[in-house]
Amino acid sequence: MPQPIPLKDHDKEKNLVNRRLLACAALVFSLVAVLVGRLYVLQVLQHAQQSAVSENNRVHVLPIAPERGLIYDRNGVVLADNKPSFDLTMTRERTGGATAQVLDTLTQVLGLGEEDRKQFDKDLRRGRKPFEPVTLMVGLDEQQIALVAVNQFRLPGLDVEPQFIREYPLGAHFAHSVGYVGRINEKEAKALDSTEYRGTQSIGKTGIEHFYESQLHGHVGYEEVETNAQGRVMRVLNHKDPTPGQDIVLTLDAHLQQAAEKALGDRRGSVVVLDPANGDVLAMVSNPSFDPNLFVKGISFKQYAELRDSIDRPLFNRVLRGLYAPGSTVKPEVAIAGLDSGVITPGSRVFDPGYYELPNYDHKYRNWNRTGDGWVDLYTAIMRSNDTYFYDLAHKLGIDRLHDYMAEFGLGQKVSLDMFEESSGLMPSAQWKRATRRQAWFPGETLILGIGQGYMQVTPLQLAQATSLLASKGVWHRPHLAMTVGGDTPVDPNPMPDIVLRDRRAWDQVSQGMQMVMHDPRGIARAAAAGAQYRIAGKSGTAQVVAIKQGERYNRNKTLERHRDNALFVGFAPAEHPSVVVAVMIENGEAGGRVAGPVVREVMDAYLLDDQGHLKPQYASGNATKASPHG
Repeated sequence: MPQPIPLKDHDKEKNLVNRRLLACAALVFSLVAVLVGRLYVLQVLQHAQQSAVSENNRVHVLPIAPERGLIYDRNGVVLADNKPSFDLTMTRERTGGATAQVLDTLTQVLGLGEEDRKQFDKDLRRGRKPFEPVTLMVGLDEQQIALVAVNQFRLPGLDVEPQFIREYPLGAHFAHSVGYVGRINEKEAKALDSTEYRGTQSIGKTGIEHFYESQLHGHVGYEEVETNAQGRVMRVLNHKDPTPGQDIVLTLDAHLQQAAEKALGDRRGSVVVLDPANGDVLAMVSNPSFDPNLFVKGISFKQYAELRDSIDRPLFNRVLRGLYAPGSTVKPEVAIAGLDSGVITPGSRVFDPGYYELPNYDHKYRNWNRTGDGWVDLYTAIMRSNDTYFYDLAHKLGIDRLHDYMAEFGLGQKVSLDMFEESSGLMPSAQWKRATRRQAWFPGETLILGIGQGYMQVTPLQLAQATSLLASKGVWHRPHLAMTVGGDTPVDPNPMPDIVLRDRRAWDQVSQGMQMVMHDPRGIARAAAAGAQYRIAGKSGTAQVVAIKQGERYNRNKTLERHRDNALFVGFAPAEHPSVVVAVMIENGEAGGRVAGPVVREVMDAYLLDDQGHLKPQYASGNATKASPHG
């Protein structure tokens, strides 16, 4: 019989199943081992690190912006304040992924333009995390707040929150000294401390607001909050109040500032008032000015274009950035150089026929008085502002000595302590000309430098400081705006050396000539000192804006208004014990003594006289007691 054929091999199948079971068991065991190993690493080896990550997912630190420090004048008048404001913020996490649509609706509801819509996108890009609110608009008015509230159901993620914003109560009066704050731009955001400026929307842009930004800003506070998986705040775990910014008291006097502005009127120019005893800037006027409040919330393109493109340049700080030929206002400093170097004595005389000629040259360098003043000594030369005398003196000094002496008075360099916008000006030299123009220095260039023309350029602040050094007899005090910062007096980290003369009598000799300018019957600015209850030491200056050809005369009727000469005047008073220095520059004012001189006198009266028009006791002749005139 045939053998039966087996349909199943039970042993073989059993072995196959067992092998598969073993493979599955090995795979499961391996996966369990990997899982256990990973759990061991996470729970044991990385316990501290993973705990911190877990805590960060649950606990967040939210910034609390500090309140900005206030700015006062020397008598407690508020120049920069903080006022309540309502800002519009957006939290992207709460928009449900419809951020763009919400912003489009907001633009429509508030009737905003395309530029505002683009700005919203820029602001959101600077936002760090979706659950942190980002400020879109500041200073909402009542109508805007009402529109947002009525349309809240269409504007998820948007909130109106109370904040403090900067306000300048006196507006344009201190725009060029106090400066202003504005919204932080992208470039500034990259450079700022991201921790300190979290939650802060504005930063000092110009003036004191910029220079003392770190002190005015303060230090950020924070809240530790617990959030859910979507980033929504569930409860506050910890709170630290922010540290407010430090208050700053300025040397400026609001009363004197107002008097200086009134004296200058609507003319383009500047007024600088200094205390020669300590460098306090008592008044600082640059006219025309502008309203700094426009920049706090973000100035419109149209408003900014009007300011930027104005022919009168209201945004331009003439006191610190304006560069002008000083004209005859620097003749007293040139006289000091001549006396100290031994080139002249007070009695040295020069004959003035109305012009000056260099030896072996036929070019005539004209005196302003074409008929000449005859024989003039130092006193007469200063009193009459005689160009011929100072042509001769500059020629005797030479460019190198003239440059070095003028540099001691701060010309051609920054002189202030806390005014970052200041230009350095230019006090030329033979070396400077070789380096910048690759040309030799000519003797005629030295002559016109002696009367404040040529390449020389100074700021009104430098001119005031040079005059202050005449008043203080060479004692250097850098001009500064801050009297105290957080209660502390700023210290000059790089003090300038005092000007030490071989014979101190030179200071008094030059001062005598400047007093004759104001009080001698032939003084060139005697009209400005008429009736004064104190003696004034002053010097006028009229500086060309455009050159006049040899042999021609200045004709105002044939000269465009903005091409006419600049009018300058500097002075200090009382001459016996100087307490105030004033420097005035009027663009295209033409006559320094006639136009700028009365402005100086009016400012000095406001400082030295009381409300009844009498000289204050502390400024009476022989009384050297120093006191603040307004408290």
